[in-house]
Amino acid sequence: MGEQKINEELGAEDLRRFMQRLLVDLRALERMLDEGMIERDVRRIGAEQEMFIVGPDLRAANRAMEILDELDDPHATTELGLFNLEINLDPLALEGDCLSRMEGQLNGLLNDIREAAAQHGTRILLSGILPTLDKSNLTLDSMTPRPRYRALNDAVRRLRGRHFEFQVKGADELHLRHDNVMLEACNTSFQVHFQVGAEEFARLYNIAQAVTAPVLAAATNSPLLFGRRLWRETRIALFQHSVDTRTATPHLRDQQPRVHFGNHWIERSVLEIFQADIARYRVLVAIDVDEDPFEALDAGRAPKLKALRLHNGTVYRWNRPCYGILDGKPHLRIENRVLPAGPTPVDEVANAALWLGLMKAVDEEIGDVTERMVFDDAKENFLGAARHGMGAQFRWLDRREVQARTLLQEELLPLARQGLLALDVDSSDVDRYMGVIDERVESGKTGSQWLLDSLHSLQGQGTKGERMGALASAILERQGDNTPVHEWPLARLEEAGGWVKHYGHIEQFMTTDLFTVNEDELVDLVACLMDWEHIRHVPVEDNQHRLVGLVTHRTLLRLLARTSVTDRNRPIPVSEVMQAEPITVSPGTPTLEAIQVMKKHKIGCLPVVEDERLVGIVTERDFMNVAQQLLEELLAK
Repeated sequence: MGEQKINEELGAEDLRRFMQRLLVDLRALERMLDEGMIERDVRRIGAEQEMFIVGPDLRAANRAMEILDELDDPHATTELGLFNLEINLDPLALEGDCLSRMEGQLNGLLNDIREAAAQHGTRILLSGILPTLDKSNLTLDSMTPRPRYRALNDAVRRLRGRHFEFQVKGADELHLRHDNVMLEACNTSFQVHFQVGAEEFARLYNIAQAVTAPVLAAATNSPLLFGRRLWRETRIALFQHSVDTRTATPHLRDQQPRVHFGNHWIERSVLEIFQADIARYRVLVAIDVDEDPFEALDAGRAPKLKALRLHNGTVYRWNRPCYGILDGKPHLRIENRVLPAGPTPVDEVANAALWLGLMKAVDEEIGDVTERMVFDDAKENFLGAARHGMGAQFRWLDRREVQARTLLQEELLPLARQGLLALDVDSSDVDRYMGVIDERVESGKTGSQWLLDSLHSLQGQGTKGERMGALASAILERQGDNTPVHEWPLARLEEAGGWVKHYGHIEQFMTTDLFTVNEDELVDLVACLMDWEHIRHVPVEDNQHRLVGLVTHRTLLRLLARTSVTDRNRPIPVSEVMQAEPITVSPGTPTLEAIQVMKKHKIGCLPVVEDERLVGIVTERDFMNVAQQLLEELLAK
């Protein structure tokens, strides 16, 4: 999807022409494989680092274009969201001090981006999911103004034909509906590339699939989304839903999501994956292809295979095959898309080292993993790791049941160390990065665990917005010295930076755990709710969960005053006493504007509504808390 010249308006003829070029590219690759043209006996690695941009309020800041202009570095590029950036590291031979060189370049590029971001009042944060993200950040106004992103959004929506639904359960539950692909921008990753030969691709790709689960279990860093505690690596569930083009069918039909792990082992070559993806997944975006790959081959040049690479970029396998050209030579890579961004560069390179070491050692010690593992077990292990991290229960080789943490400690960490040494990686690098993983696994303190432990320690303190802000601020400060996450102290509320940063918009402190009634229910139920839950306002919803009214304590007092003793025995429906069409605000409404609305209309609460549906409520009590925070801060000064 790095191609800029996307055709934004695709007709049937455009799609057929692009599919024609796509099939030609596939045949050209088949010829290259048959003639042994793919580079062999070379091991290179590379990586892509995605990141968040945050403002002084620790929330997502849409400043990517300004920062890129300031930076002016070809290593840096855009991502889907204007609050995201990506940097691409240079490829390195997998040997010697390659891992420390990777970390060194990563730190250098991050420092350059941080300096550029500071010129625009922003900072750079590495995290699988930004704790302070709100749903209001995910509008099309936050989409990077590049044709390929708009074309992707339009194509996915066209195929899906309806809103995106996202539901995931962990310690909490999140169920939301969204109208664009910007949910994908919630995720940032550290994607590692591993160059392989064509003749060994199937064997090594299967190994990558087998070891993905334990590597992910040791690397999780994304347990929170919109303040909800979900999976240890919520990115896995979220990404699948964000670009899912499937729709419900009237009968049982197997449909594969565009984000997926796969369904079986690879038997022969990379062609199996490309063929399957072309067969299963419709073209989303297209470009004009001016190269005939067979003419290039006849002329002794490596063809670019633009159509094949573009389509491959719209199918999101967690281990994705990649075709590329370096120094005029075509090659194949396996791209590990599972690893989250953060918590620090040293953590990320350590995660990469674990994966790379296992790729080598499993190949040497075990060989063909398909003879000792059922594919469905590898897939279940992957989902278990995403849900439970090191607490997952795996079915490993020979269908042996073992806990992820035990497997890592007793078998895989020594194996990965052995693999790195067999690759002639410097022993000092092996000790540094595998030492990070050893200590992380021993302590159980992944990035996810640090976030959850910090959130638990903040329980009962401040608002949800302040707690999320404290997490984001603590991540920023601890990333600064590149100390691995297992050594981090927990976040503290005072790190949130004061109340002002977390009360700017209604979404940051509105109440979302609501008690509501239906318009046909008994008004006595409203009185009971107010008494039991110590609340003074009860929203009224219809059967489609649309806000249709509001009942206040004053409404009930007036009802009691005007109702005779005889009428009090009549079961009165809520619809008779509710205030119809109440004044509402949206989640992104500035706090000052909401206060002015309440003052103007002389009301004590504001239901918060999005797409006609109730999502929260703010009351006079909430604004009293804001005033108290302000007073305490002024007195402290």
